[in-house]
Amino acid sequence: MNDPLVISVDSSTTACKAIAWNKHGHPIAEGRDSYPLLRPDPAWFEQDAEHWWRSLCVALKEVLSQIDAARVEALCITHQRESFVPINRQGQPIRHAILWLDERTQAQLPYLADKIGAAKIHHISGKPLSMTPSLPKLVWLQQHEPEIVKQAHKFLETHAFLVYRLTGHFRTSLACADPMGLVDMQTHQWSAELLDPLGFRLDQFPELFPPGQIIGQVSQEAAAATGLPAGLPVVAGAGDGQCAGLGANAMGEGRAYLNMGTAVVSGPFSPDYVVDRAFRTMYAPIAGTYFLETVIRSGLLTVSWFVEKMAGDLNDLRLPLSPEELLEAAAAKVSPGALGLMLVPYWTSVSTPYWDPAASGITIGWNTFHSREHIYRAILEGIAYEQRLAGEGVMAATGQPFTEYITLGGGSRSKLWCQIMADVTGVPIVRSTTTEATCLGAGILAAVAAGWYPDAYQAAAAMTNTAERFTPNPESQQFYERLYQEVYKPLFPTLQTLLHRLSELTRHDA
Repeated sequence: MNDPLVISVDSSTTACKAIAWNKHGHPIAEGRDSYPLLRPDPAWFEQDAEHWWRSLCVALKEVLSQIDAARVEALCITHQRESFVPINRQGQPIRHAILWLDERTQAQLPYLADKIGAAKIHHISGKPLSMTPSLPKLVWLQQHEPEIVKQAHKFLETHAFLVYRLTGHFRTSLACADPMGLVDMQTHQWSAELLDPLGFRLDQFPELFPPGQIIGQVSQEAAAATGLPAGLPVVAGAGDGQCAGLGANAMGEGRAYLNMGTAVVSGPFSPDYVVDRAFRTMYAPIAGTYFLETVIRSGLLTVSWFVEKMAGDLNDLRLPLSPEELLEAAAAKVSPGALGLMLVPYWTSVSTPYWDPAASGITIGWNTFHSREHIYRAILEGIAYEQRLAGEGVMAATGQPFTEYITLGGGSRSKLWCQIMADVTGVPIVRSTTTEATCLGAGILAAVAAGWYPDAYQAAAAMTNTAERFTPNPESQQFYERLYQEVYKPLFPTLQTLLHRLSELTRHDA
């Protein structure tokens, strides 16, 4: 077959994935290559940005080994958000990239609140002041590595870095730049009001384009490195959270996407720019529209932590099931409530709804009957409780109830977790037909740029679908309702002051 294809690339926190899609949203070929996280300090998360590029080349070569490259009509990138790297005039990184997970910037938050104002930052950027965006990390660099800031020709988030390597242009998408917390969401430009007081120049950041617009062509040099045809259009993409919403077609009234990935990211679509502390306002992949986004920073990250630290021996059994599958089978036999064990999943602090950089995880209700399957179920339930808390905040702020969550990401493969989500939130959970909805969202943007569809709405309707539906079980929902209202919801506010004091007394630089 010689049907046309588009390629989307997802440069995530742990790997680069490339998928070729046809007009119906079916994956035709896939390539993948992973890269490591660097932890030079317990609170730091970094990466060598050259790994992003090398893995992109490996993933693309793998895809193109399975198809005729001449069939490819456009390419679009989605990516881990907020992560950025400073580069020199030759386009080379001058230090490791600082990632969205990084937690070194607690001290920079009060500095920014005093220097610019927390309310002003929120109003301009759409994001309440927190450690996740790039803004406080740039301040940290300025205070701790001033020579890096002086030497930096550009500060590039992941999309901009890869677009530069593919096209030779310092360009990026508004929907890729805005998670950095440096864009004026109403003027659609880098914000002088945020950058000038801190001593950063606007020309230290790439040129901005609307998502879905062609922003360059693959250079001869990049073609040789990747196997892509020289001159192939490169389309302005969007961050992984926003692309997930498009790839799940969560664009209708009452629908919200629920990306059960490393972080659990969720949100409804909005045609209007609104701000509230219940969510982060992000550019949607469709120009002029927005997603109202909540973030549970420790989603599958908490699951992976538990498997690595407390269930690594399951890998030694050499069974056809993964440790996660074994634990899920055991946890499915545990009744709701995990035999009195409850967990608050703030393993990497909390964004929505508390915006507390000093927050940490909580586990209560221990007794001698508990074993690994109870802890595993408590993790799944705790993230579901937190999703309910976040979703309720969005619904209260907008006055719009959710009729369903369209779920995607690695966690959506778990039937147990999907059912727990439905029972705890009271909102039906509908699986996307692909767990690769993030990559598909970028593929939809590429399809529109290639001329397959007149706009992203029609492309999403044609290229996406839903599958299994999980409806709340009335008995379980009633049980979880009492646990949520009477224990989970007041738990963190009750312990918040004590957790702050614990952090002060035990932090490594005390």
